Amino acid sequence: MSKNKKPQRHLFEEVLDFLKHNADKTFNYKQLGAAMELNVDSQRVELIEILTALKQQNFVLEKEVGKFQIKESKQYVTGTIDFTAQATAFVVYSDTEKDIYIPARKTKDAFQGDLVKVYVAPKHGSGKRLEGEVVDVIKRAKTDFVGTIRINPKFAFVVADSNKIHVDFFIRSSHINGAKDGQKVLVTFREWKQGEQNPTAEVKQVFGNPGEHKTEMNAIMSEYGLPEKFPDAIEYEAKKIPTEITEEEIKKRRDFRDIITCTIDPVDAKDFDDALSIQKLDNGLWEVGVHIADVTHYLKVNTNLDKEAVQRATSVYLVDRCIPMLPEVLSNFVCSLRPNEEKYCFAAVFQLDDDAIIHHQWFGKTIINSNRRFTYEEVQTIIETEQGDYKEQILVLDKLAKKLRDARMKHGSITFDRAEVKFNLDENGAPLGVFFKTQKDAHKLIEDFMLLANKKVSEYLSNINFKQEDTEQKNTKKKTDDKALCVYRIHDVPSDEKMQELSGFAARFGHEMHLGNKQKTAQAINKLLVEVKNKKEQSMIELLAVRSMPKAIYSTKNVGHYGLGFEYYSHFTSPIRRYPDVLIHRLLDAKINGKVYSTKDELELLCKHSSEMERMAAEAERASIKYKQVEFMSDKVGQSFDGTISGVTEWGIYVEIIENKCEGMIRSRDLKGDQFYFEEENYRYVGRNSGKIYALGDTVKITVKDADLVKKQLAFEFVEAIPVGGKPKFTEHKKRRGR
Repeated sequence: MSKNKKPQRHLFEEVLDFLKHNADKTFNYKQLGAAMELNVDSQRVELIEILTALKQQNFVLEKEVGKFQIKESKQYVTGTIDFTAQATAFVVYSDTEKDIYIPARKTKDAFQGDLVKVYVAPKHGSGKRLEGEVVDVIKRAKTDFVGTIRINPKFAFVVADSNKIHVDFFIRSSHINGAKDGQKVLVTFREWKQGEQNPTAEVKQVFGNPGEHKTEMNAIMSEYGLPEKFPDAIEYEAKKIPTEITEEEIKKRRDFRDIITCTIDPVDAKDFDDALSIQKLDNGLWEVGVHIADVTHYLKVNTNLDKEAVQRATSVYLVDRCIPMLPEVLSNFVCSLRPNEEKYCFAAVFQLDDDAIIHHQWFGKTIINSNRRFTYEEVQTIIETEQGDYKEQILVLDKLAKKLRDARMKHGSITFDRAEVKFNLDENGAPLGVFFKTQKDAHKLIEDFMLLANKKVSEYLSNINFKQEDTEQKNTKKKTDDKALCVYRIHDVPSDEKMQELSGFAARFGHEMHLGNKQKTAQAINKLLVEVKNKKEQSMIELLAVRSMPKAIYSTKNVGHYGLGFEYYSHFTSPIRRYPDVLIHRLLDAKINGKVYSTKDELELLCKHSSEMERMAAEAERASIKYKQVEFMSDKVGQSFDGTISGVTEWGIYVEIIENKCEGMIRSRDLKGDQFYFEEENYRYVGRNSGKIYALGDTVKITVKDADLVKKQLAFEFVEAIPVGGKPKFTEHKKRRGR
């Protein structure tokens, strides 16, 4: 059973939540630890510290010496604070989607992401949103911040890079640490005394001059807490792991070494964590094996290496580098399914007929020897020309994948084909050009078999019994075993309000959406995405459709995966770069061997941590891309480009350049030729006198006004616009309101 240390931030919330659900009882730390299954000494010490803090912050009462009980108050809640760019904030509390609005003047000394205690003001009138005030910071999300230093003769200030940090840090002259005026630095927060306007900090690290590649990339890594390298002790532990393939271990596995097997990955990939095997059986069926690197054979529970992987939770892919979850000796060599090397795998093996209907499935450990390392481009050429190495196998896999895909689409799977922005960089990291990564049949071939494996492993762990007729083509009603342990990848149903917004926006372009139940709404979204292909509104419709969806997260509580149309779904196929996949491998191994791995509470904590780290990784990746986009456009100031209005807000209009997908903003105060007012409900600005419209999705011509490498922002101005609706019709009431 895994006993990885729970992150303290989550443990604080778990203790508070447990006491709230047992409000009529008192507990000492031993009773509380036993009830919450905290069996590690370090967790008990942490528990004592948390109970003391809860008492000091007036959350609990010490009824007797060492015995605590929740102090219930409906006027106070705890939650995570999320600032807006305008310095207001929202606090999301409990496991609901409810949030409390915090005015800018009532955020106290909180920073972005802090766990805070909020006083909730009485609600007056129906429909009014909850409003509150931060009364205490319970736990800091972080204490290190990246910014630009401004040095005065006797002191300095650091202006944070993040637009969600709305105060400057005061730095005493003795704590500047050699930084020069205007340089980018990392500061450590020290204190924020009551009544003082600015928090005090000290310079921890000097990155260098803003706008330089090394400076900016190191700053991004520090901003998101990304490590530059593994600790020496972790690297040493990884290199000491026995890596030889033994006859004893081979006997415990199904042997696929003589069956044609290949990997299909990007041309620059180094970690190959999935492979496909295929053979025609005597019964006329195709046996397809989805073989995944057996990371857990090397990554043992409770080792320092495992704890490091838990902490990282995911590999992070910045524009110029990968920050791996596992040391290179494992990720790129020992675990990687390199060609012509024997490798241990965990596999999902399916017997399918020519219509991709599954007749038999098997899960277990295998050994393979990959015959060929394909790139996506090589496989795409084989699919298109029907020529090349292992063409028969590739063409059969492509045919089966397309059958699986068609069935998935019929049952409500939503397909987004938005292109990824990539950069060609020179040896110094400077962007030479932009290109777009799009999905073709070769990518989809791999994706469809990975989706199949993820889905079926999830069903198996949930004790869903496989039946021959229970295929992708049939929607057999199944009931899960509540006691079954699984780490699900869940994606909840979008709200009716979001779907109505999408439907209304699509209608502006003549697209009608017939919304209904989950499946009907998914089909309506897919139909819309097909209709907008190669039309001017395609980019905006796709973007709004993505934004209308809730974020996918990890959880032990299954609600299904709406976007894929799957009732059960987990991540099994990428354990080299995602820790939840490692958990699934361990759960699968335990189930196959009749053992127990971990507890639901512990897995849920790891799910929350993994979801948070995944979100952080995505934000860091976006920040690195945004920086490169600004750098790429920095020598194009004064040039004009065609673009699409990608966002409309009260402070300005965002435009995405069509040819390179670089996004910049025209501030509302810089709109020329008329007095424009903002129509939030219609995503547009309207000229009071001319009636000219700047609306979401419009094709426009812009000039690059400024490229700010420090702020990672592009400023545009309009050359001309081609509004979609022409001159709008207004009632007299609307005209008056506009004035």
